[in-house]
Amino acid sequence: MTTLATTGRVQVLGVPGDRHEEVLTPEALDFIGRLDAAFAARRFDLLTERRRRSALLRGGTPLDFSRATKPIRDDPDWRVARPAPGLTDRRVEITGPPERSMAVNALNSGAQVWMADFEDATSPTWENIVRGQLTLIDAIDRRIDFTTTSGKEYRLTDRPATIMVRPRGWHLTETNLVIDDRPVPAALVDFGLYFFHCARRQIDAGSGPYFYLPKLENRYEARLWNDVFLLAQDLLDIPRGTIRATVLIETITAAFEMEEILYELREHSAGLNAGRWDYLFSLIKNFAHRPDFVLPDRATVTMTAPFMRAYTELLVRTCHKRGAHAIGGMAAQIPGGEPAAREAALAKVRLDKEREAEDGFDGSWVAHPGLVQVCRTVFDEVLGDRPHQLERTRDDVHITAEHLVAVRRTAGRPTPEGVRGNIAVALRYYDAWLRGQGAVALNGLMEDAATAEIARVQIWQWLKHRAVDRETVLALLDEELATLGATYPWAQLDQVRDLFERTALGKELPAFFTTEAYARHLVGRPAVRA
Repeated sequence: MTTLATTGRVQVLGVPGDRHEEVLTPEALDFIGRLDAAFAARRFDLLTERRRRSALLRGGTPLDFSRATKPIRDDPDWRVARPAPGLTDRRVEITGPPERSMAVNALNSGAQVWMADFEDATSPTWENIVRGQLTLIDAIDRRIDFTTTSGKEYRLTDRPATIMVRPRGWHLTETNLVIDDRPVPAALVDFGLYFFHCARRQIDAGSGPYFYLPKLENRYEARLWNDVFLLAQDLLDIPRGTIRATVLIETITAAFEMEEILYELREHSAGLNAGRWDYLFSLIKNFAHRPDFVLPDRATVTMTAPFMRAYTELLVRTCHKRGAHAIGGMAAQIPGGEPAAREAALAKVRLDKEREAEDGFDGSWVAHPGLVQVCRTVFDEVLGDRPHQLERTRDDVHITAEHLVAVRRTAGRPTPEGVRGNIAVALRYYDAWLRGQGAVALNGLMEDAATAEIARVQIWQWLKHRAVDRETVLALLDEELATLGATYPWAQLDQVRDLFERTALGKELPAFFTTEAYARHLVGRPAVRA
C-alpha cells in the first residue's frame, strides 16, 4: 500500500476511490486523530483486561454480579435519558450494511429504525467502509436516489426510518488509517467519520447522531464510549447528551453488568438490545474448554432454552427499571421461495416476536424488509397506541448468576447434520466475507459474522471434547470445499480453508475470526464481488 494523504499525524493508506475525498477530509481525519490521542491507550488496556478475564474463566473462575457495583444496582432513583427525537417508538428495527440499494430498501421498509451496520454485516474492505459513510451522508441529504443499469429505481420516501449506526467493536483496527505506523481503532474510525460529517446534519433534520455499540464486555468499556461521546460533542460544539446509544448485550460478561452499563452511559443511553446470536457465540467461546458447556446443534438452542430465557428476561427487567428501551433479537429469515416455505418462515418469525412482545420488549429486529409487517403487527397487538411498554417493570423476574449459565439443561451431542451444517455455513460465509460481502443469504436466512462465529466455535468445542472426531470434520471440510468450488467457481478455496483451519481446528481458539481474516487476507483489498 502507498500513502495517499497525510493530515497531521494521520496517514491514509490504501487505494483511493470515487468521492473518497468527501469523507477523508483533513478536518475529519484531524477529528479522528484527536479521538485516537485521547482514547487509544485506554482501549489497549481494556483489551488486555479482556484477555486476562477470559483466561480466568477458562481456569474455572465463576461469573457473578459485582459486589463493588451493588450500590448502583440497589439505588432505585437513577434513570437513563428520555428518548431522543425519532427513538420514542422503536417497535420494528431493520438492520443491514450501509450499501446503497440496501439502505434505500431499509429506510423505505416501514420500520421505525434502520441500523446501518459497519460491524457484523459489513466486510471491512476500505472501499466498503468509505462507501458506507458516503451512503449515510447521501441518505441524510436525500441524495441517495439512483437507477441501476437494468432500469430498477431506488427512491427515498418522505418518511424514512431513523438512522442508527453500529461501528465496529473495540477489538478491531483499521489498517488503512494509521498514526505513527499504528492502525487506528476501527470503532473510532466508524464513529468519528459519521459523527463528524453527519451529527449536525441529523440535528438540523430533527433527529440526532444515534449509535448501536457492539460486543461490550463490561462497564469500563461502556465508560470509554461515554467519554468518547463527551469529547466528540465538545470538539464539535454539540450539546452533551445529544448522542444516544443502544448497547448490544451480546457477551456473557456484559449480561452480568447490564445495569452498570446503562449507568455509565445514562446521559447518552437509548437502551439495551438482546444480541442473541453473538451472545450465544460469547457463551460458547468463554466456556468452550469446559465439558459441561458442550451444546448440541445450534438450530436446537432456541430462545426458550433456560439460560437464553434468563438473559432476555433480565434484560427487559433491567431496562424498564431504568426507563430504557429493551429491543429484542434478530429475525434472520428471508421470506421468499415457495408459498408454503414463505408461510412457515413468517409463522416462525411471528411466534418469536410474540414471545418478545409478551415478555415486555419495546421492539425487535428484522433482517429483511419482508419481515417488517409481521413484526409490526405483533407489536401493534401488544402496544396499541403506546410507543413502548416501559411501564412493565417485570418485578416478577428474579434472575441469579446460576440462571444465566444454566447450560447443562440444554447440553447435548451434535448430530451429523449439525456438524456438516456448521462447516458449510462457516465456509460459505468466509468466502463471501473475503470477497467483501458481510450479509449473506444462506439456506433461507440472512447470515452475518455472528452466525459464522457460532458455527466455527462449536466445531472447535465439539473437537475439544470428542463429541465429533477430527477425521470426520476433515472429511466434511473437503466435501464442503468441493461443493463450494463447484457452486461458486470464483470461490477462494485456499484462503477459505486456511481461515477455517486457523479459527476452528487449531490448538487454541481465536477470539474472533474477523481479526484473523482481516490481518491475513483482507488488508488493503477492495471489495470483489462475483
